[in-house]
Amino acid sequence: METSNNNSCSSSPEIVFFDLETTVPNKTGQRFWVLEFGAIIVCPRKLVELESYSTLIRPSDLSVVSLTSCRRDGITREAVASAPVFEDVADRIFSILNGRIWAGHNIQRFDCARIREAFAEIGRSPPVPVGLIDSLGVLSQKFGRRAGNMKMATLASYFGLGQQKHRSLDDVRMNLEVVKHCATVLFLESSLPADLNRKWHPNPPSVTTRSRSNGKLQVGREETSARKSPPTTVGYQRAVPYSRGNINKMTEGVQRLLCRARETNSLHRLLKHSQSLLR
Repeated sequence: METSNNNSCSSSPEIVFFDLETTVPNKTGQRFWVLEFGAIIVCPRKLVELESYSTLIRPSDLSVVSLTSCRRDGITREAVASAPVFEDVADRIFSILNGRIWAGHNIQRFDCARIREAFAEIGRSPPVPVGLIDSLGVLSQKFGRRAGNMKMATLASYFGLGQQKHRSLDDVRMNLEVVKHCATVLFLESSLPADLNRKWHPNPPSVTTRSRSNGKLQVGREETSARKSPPTTVGYQRAVPYSRGNINKMTEGVQRLLCRARETNSLHRLLKHSQSLLR
């Protein structure tokens, strides 16, 4: 660990980006088995790497691991055959995760649950984060689907960061670089004048909003002028001088006058009758 960087980050909790590689159940009721854990501890102020760790993990039942992997650089049964079981690396994983801010892509729904399951299986309390940053949720909300979808492989390809290897430590580093690139783009866009920003990024991502009237979800464009426009309150509503019935009568009257004007071709007469109606 780099002591100089650690000293500058000691006043705030460190961020640990982590990722798990697991088996993929092919039948209902089958469980996930953790096959690899990888993590990078970074300084929240500088986003520099302070420490990294990765390990393959052998499940108690080796038959759940495929003999060959369909993924590039994927994990095979031979690769984990001599790896430690989770109980042997649990102390190290606990020390890395506990009391830090957890970060990763789709960790809220997947990786966090797998960590809790793995510790429960060996009868130990799981590590507890002090905060959670799920880049899937954050980037979906802030960056949008500019790359096509929110998969890590797609985002990495969008920024020219290479192909996803589906190995924990490599994917963690890719995740960190994707976050940095997205943050840079959003920072630059926020620094541009509004008209130039629209030209640079003409199609803002769609956001889901909830209607206050009926509670239903509606999809629409993000309001770019919300802070400039006054709120829609009674004080800002313009008074309507005519009731709906009077407006309909006036419209019918004007239409009749237009027909007469075509027949008589008298502009003066049209104006005179229009003024009488508006009174």
